[in-house]
Amino acid sequence: MHVLLLGSGGREHALAWMIGKSPRLSRLSVVGQNPGFPASVTIVSGDPVDFAVREGVDLVVVGPEAPLAEGITDRMMSEGIAVFGPSQGAAQLESSKAFAKAFMDRHGIPTADWSVHDSEKSALLAIDGPCVVKADGLAAGKGVLIAKDVQQGKEAVQEVFSGRFGGAASQVVVEDLLEGPEVSILALCDGNRAVALMPCRDHKRRFDDDEGPNTGGMGAVCPAPGISPADVQQVLEEVLQPTVDGMRQEGMAFRGVLYAGLMWTVDGPKVLEFNVRFGDPECQPLMMMMDEDLLPWLEGAARGCLPQPPLRWHNGAACCVVMVSGGYPGSIETGSVIQGIPVPSESEMVFYAGARRDGDEVVNSGGRVLGVTARGSDLNEARERAYRLVNGIEFATADWRNDIGITN
Repeated sequence: MHVLLLGSGGREHALAWMIGKSPRLSRLSVVGQNPGFPASVTIVSGDPVDFAVREGVDLVVVGPEAPLAEGITDRMMSEGIAVFGPSQGAAQLESSKAFAKAFMDRHGIPTADWSVHDSEKSALLAIDGPCVVKADGLAAGKGVLIAKDVQQGKEAVQEVFSGRFGGAASQVVVEDLLEGPEVSILALCDGNRAVALMPCRDHKRRFDDDEGPNTGGMGAVCPAPGISPADVQQVLEEVLQPTVDGMRQEGMAFRGVLYAGLMWTVDGPKVLEFNVRFGDPECQPLMMMMDEDLLPWLEGAARGCLPQPPLRWHNGAACCVVMVSGGYPGSIETGSVIQGIPVPSESEMVFYAGARRDGDEVVNSGGRVLGVTARGSDLNEARERAYRLVNGIEFATADWRNDIGITN
């Protein structure tokens, strides 16, 4: 099978690593470059649809959200090419928070009370206590501001409308601030059926003890501590399957991976956000835990016929610690040589994200640079192994959180 993978970050490195293990794979082509991609991959330049048609691609796997929001799936499918990733209409679950909230209300999916605003004045009037202020569109995981009181809420509204988020903030969603531990539960979907994956927990705040600004993600563990199989089943029945059913009823069959970011409140799980692709960095420990040929599941989702047997998972747990360039998520310095990358194995991998090859060396090129990931017999061992790897890796201004897998 000839697979075309779109994207070049840590998530896509993890997907390429898993896809590359499949005995069904004959050729892997990639739109984007990553120092961790196998030397045998074909790097695609130009229009990926033209390439897919010309080279006889059997399956397209879309990593990031932007191409989905821009309609890459619709373009590929119009050429008869199977795509793991939802249509542009279905991708609105992530590309428009207002769409997602209204959809959840229509289909009885639990979420926080909310309102949507197209002016700063209107949004300011909605602030009456602790809240969350969100840019409606895609903002690279940074368009969510948490306010613990009215003053912070008004400041958050002013910041979102300041122009910092560009067109993503043409509308703003204000919603109640929920309390409880967060968990991410993803499902593979074929338009009719949702198959839940192992629960994850990511850590979005920049600094230890969940302090500092939100980021794209500073680390993740899998499975999430304290989340039982019964809890996952509850989310499948109350959130994931109803979303797939609702999208089909509205004429937008959802095929790909549905990510539910949840707050486990005293009243049970409530949806904080939907994503329509694998999370980054959740994808890295998920792939580390999967004891399965991933390719038949990706193809089954794309073609509307997921396999029937349950997914197989390794015992234990996996932990991913994200190493960032100092200053992230603000201004950073790039071009520093990365040293000390260990030899990869089935239970220890360093996934490249904001890094590029510079001659014979690899240098940092972005904010989130590496996803240092390890599997162990339990979470404590996975954490110890991941941090041992982190402490052996060096590049100028390298920084990371020291409490991944500890805090909620």
